[in-house]
Amino acid sequence: MEMAVSFRNSFLKAPSINPNPKLPLPKQLFGLNLSSLSSFNSKTTCLKFCSRNLTKPVKCSVSQATQPATEKKSQLMRRRDIRNIAIVAHVDHGKTTLVDAMLKQSKVFRDNQFVQERVMDSNDLERERGITILSKNTSITYKDTKINIIDTPGHSDFGGEVERILNMVEGVLLVVDSVEGPMPQTRFVLKKALEFGLAVVVVVNKIDRPSARPDFVINSTFELFIELNATDEQCDFQAIYASGIKGKAGLSPDNLAEDLGPLFESIIRCIPGPHIDKDGTLQMLATNIEYDEHKGRIAIGRLHAGVLQKGLEVRVCTSEDSCRYARVSELFVYEKFSRIPAERVEAGDICAVCGIEDIQIGETIADKTSGKPLPAIKVEEPTVKMAFSINTSPFVGREGKYVTSRNLRDRLYRELERNLAMRVEDGETADTFIVSGRGTLHITILIENMRREGYEFMVGPPKVINKKVDDKLLEPYETAAVEVPQEHMGAVVELLGKRRGQMIDMREVGSEGTTFLKYKIPTRGLLGLRNAILTASRGTAILNTIFDSYGPWAGEIITRDQGSLVAFEDGSSTSYALASSQERGQMFIGPGMEVYKGQIVGIHQRPGDLSLNVCKKKAATNIRSNKEQTVVLDTPLDYSLDDCIEYIQEDELVEVTPSSIRMCKNPKFAAAKTSR
Repeated sequence: MEMAVSFRNSFLKAPSINPNPKLPLPKQLFGLNLSSLSSFNSKTTCLKFCSRNLTKPVKCSVSQATQPATEKKSQLMRRRDIRNIAIVAHVDHGKTTLVDAMLKQSKVFRDNQFVQERVMDSNDLERERGITILSKNTSITYKDTKINIIDTPGHSDFGGEVERILNMVEGVLLVVDSVEGPMPQTRFVLKKALEFGLAVVVVVNKIDRPSARPDFVINSTFELFIELNATDEQCDFQAIYASGIKGKAGLSPDNLAEDLGPLFESIIRCIPGPHIDKDGTLQMLATNIEYDEHKGRIAIGRLHAGVLQKGLEVRVCTSEDSCRYARVSELFVYEKFSRIPAERVEAGDICAVCGIEDIQIGETIADKTSGKPLPAIKVEEPTVKMAFSINTSPFVGREGKYVTSRNLRDRLYRELERNLAMRVEDGETADTFIVSGRGTLHITILIENMRREGYEFMVGPPKVINKKVDDKLLEPYETAAVEVPQEHMGAVVELLGKRRGQMIDMREVGSEGTTFLKYKIPTRGLLGLRNAILTASRGTAILNTIFDSYGPWAGEIITRDQGSLVAFEDGSSTSYALASSQERGQMFIGPGMEVYKGQIVGIHQRPGDLSLNVCKKKAATNIRSNKEQTVVLDTPLDYSLDDCIEYIQEDELVEVTPSSIRMCKNPKFAAAKTSR
């Protein structure tokens, strides 16, 4: 099948620039400075030269980094019947929808079988939020070749999940939106893929959008490859144009096939089979962990060398000195949409291993006698931390099943077994724990899962994790990308400026009058920013962020101008009290709701907190009124868990229970103020 590729740099050779030495050499050629030919570098010049959109029959190549330098070539071979790929992209660029189409067209499901949308997002929380949180494994068969597919999260807070998954694959499908182009998370996942030396196939998705601009997207993606110091071979990527929701793909944006055939062909031709040592000693890196009520812990990973058999005695190693012995009770491979029992698995395939109860992510399952561990998985450090503590409100124990500090401690430390990017440490008191993650969403997903499991606890406001280098205080900075209609751009720019953001780029996107803003901003400035931007843009702006680097302390940032309305006493709220209270600000509660002293019941319209009696009842008199007074109450604000965590400040807490989410003032801060 003939294929086209957007870029190829092999046509440029140094001598061809000036084939006749008698003619004077031009100072510039297509914007390329040729005044110093003596320092001509063919590699870097090729990269700059190739930014033109050229087409030529594909010659897919793989970076030399995919072959470990320490191994002897004679011992290594490639499996031709397997491809291991990860689908990576920025959030909402259509990864999971594209996987849906790939599964349907490879006849994974029966013709009469009902299949819901985004079938890979099997978690309830994933379906509710419309995002992928945990990576999922599946496989399809195309022309006698098994393709193991891993669907990865697109949100930057789950970058740790993506980083470790790349250990299992030889190539990635980089999905890019046909209008937005490369976004912050696109840069992150591509950078990691290039560091691992993986082959990349670029899929320009949603090509059927009215304002699609494929040429811009391909050129922007190529420039991103160059910025990330990709090799010549990696820059020579295959470009596929697709509509995941329609299940169509093609080699040009104007000529799509009726199915995803061109995409499958590109995977087979451009992504190499796994590099294995078939006759070597057994080695498998545990990259992911799942739990089953009947089978216990299940280790998932790719077999790097040797053969793994059911019932085999193995050695589990963390390092050369730290090893223990275990036995493989059951063995599974991924076939279509489920795990299939297997008697043996050969090197190169992705499998699931049962029977090793205490296995952790990053450990190596190796040969019992001569096995050696593989390099451990490393992920980037967390940037945000939050304090978890037991529930101390008067309503404690009413709704939750697990309320003690021991329950909370066990659950948090159990999370570390599968969430490598998270850290947990003991706090100042026995009932407080400090949880660190890649961002507020990373920790919020943990809170939501614990809440659904029946836990009841309190969390403090998110704080950034600073560093001290050479006696200088450094704080994390993030790249923020905002898409906003032009009529609201002024308000958004003002907000970002107040939070110490520095503008990097500003340009128009598509034909809908949307402006794209790119900022470098302290992580502190992002706390509570999402709601503020949505309010300023009337819900039309889209904010995406990703960690950039540590930089100098940016100074004081005020993230909230208004105070809180606080309940004055315990009781049940009344319409009579709320009618006068809503004149002071916006309320969180309606009539007939139980509240307690110190609970936050609304947002004050001015700076500083204000105590209110929302339980006050109308005084009864012996004078007959001619007409009952009609009370008109505003609709209370409905804040989600994410909104509450963005809202609270240093002296406030969020009370999380299986049925309710409340905010309250921190009693410790109130006690400290009283003692002064």
